[in-house]
Amino acid sequence: MARSPRYPSDLTDAEWAYVQPLLPPVSKDGRPEKHDRRDIVDAILYVTHNGVVWRALPADFPPWKTVYGFFERWKNKGITITVHDRLRGEVRQAESRSVAPTAGVVDSQSVKGAATVTTPTRGYDAGKKVNGRKRFIIVDTLGLLLGVLVVPASRQDRDGARQLLVDHYFTTPTCRFLFADGGFAGRFVTWAATVAKTTVEIVRKGEGQQGFQPLPKRWVVERTLAWITAYRRLARDYERDPASAVTFVYWAMIRTMAHRLACGTPVPRWTPRKTTQSQ
Repeated sequence: MARSPRYPSDLTDAEWAYVQPLLPPVSKDGRPEKHDRRDIVDAILYVTHNGVVWRALPADFPPWKTVYGFFERWKNKGITITVHDRLRGEVRQAESRSVAPTAGVVDSQSVKGAATVTTPTRGYDAGKKVNGRKRFIIVDTLGLLLGVLVVPASRQDRDGARQLLVDHYFTTPTCRFLFADGGFAGRFVTWAATVAKTTVEIVRKGEGQQGFQPLPKRWVVERTLAWITAYRRLARDYERDPASAVTFVYWAMIRTMAHRLACGTPVPRWTPRKTTQSQ
């Protein structure tokens, strides 16, 4: 039987209408898929949103091994990133922007690592007093994700940003201007200009500023980091493989962008699902 209960993390009909066409077509060769693709996606988003372990998926979802298999397969084949990037293009077009961004913002975030995070992939951020991992992200001027990198928390901002910027150079060739905070000042700015052909403008705090104040041209990336950590799976790093941590960030943004695209559509959040016999 197809599942009928709905959870807050599930995609609405309007949101699913944006995500479904971006997934790879069901293979016509071999055995047909037993479980509905929407149930698979909703199960992945349930784990992302609620932070549960795979084995704790509610019984009305497909078996956790099946869901995890899709998560890994789509991660390894680059399907998750493809879905994310195409959704980002749709959001930008809906905001009357070109699909290809020309400017962005870079920042980092240290998060505590759970016991499942292996020693070689974790570190200690003495500045933030965090033992775990560090996320480096680049977003466009709307706060939409352009790239993400997960490294040990001991990695300096300028070193981690170099690795991310090399990837960004090839994945987003139109974006050659970035804003950053003072942690990226110094040799990184020169390196970015000479090696990555990217101008990095440092946005510094105002004189005498105390406590948190949103800075022009930088607050968008801080808002994106807040969006990401609102998903409980990402409030702390639980992943053995940093690539899985990266993939969960993309799923969080897929959910965020699908909601953003559909928010103007008058579709009820709790839509009853048709009940059909599985083949």
